[in-house]
Amino acid sequence: MKALSIKQPWAWLIVHGYKDIENRTFDSPRCGRIYVHAGKTTDDDGMVWLLGNKYSLKLQDCMAELLDIYSHWHQSMIVGEVDIEYVTMHSESPWFTGPIGYVLKNPLAYEKPIPYKGKLGFFEVEL
Repeated sequence: MKALSIKQPWAWLIVHGYKDIENRTFDSPRCGRIYVHAGKTTDDDGMVWLLGNKYSLKLQDCMAELLDIYSHWHQSMIVGEVDIEYVTMHSESPWFTGPIGYVLKNPLAYEKPIPYKGKLGFFEVEL
């Protein structure tokens, strides 16, 4: 199955069902089920942005947990799975910033993430 490496906190938000769009500058080579790989770096600016937008993104119920795990994210690991339902260039989702959005459905967070070295873009994973 293919995987996509995504920085934290975005990977956590996706597999826990909060973030329904993944923004990219390149089209997806496929739709369907993928592994969500948490990359080795954290998007600290993204975390600051989340704190400022927690109400408009309906994140107030998970912010305490996000802040609690902020210093010890799962990184360089496969943290779950999600379906790419389709690819769009326009969306009403508050998560869409474009230019291309992968519309995500059916997230699954793993209780025990799997250590795995990631790559840029989509990459094949054999588990």
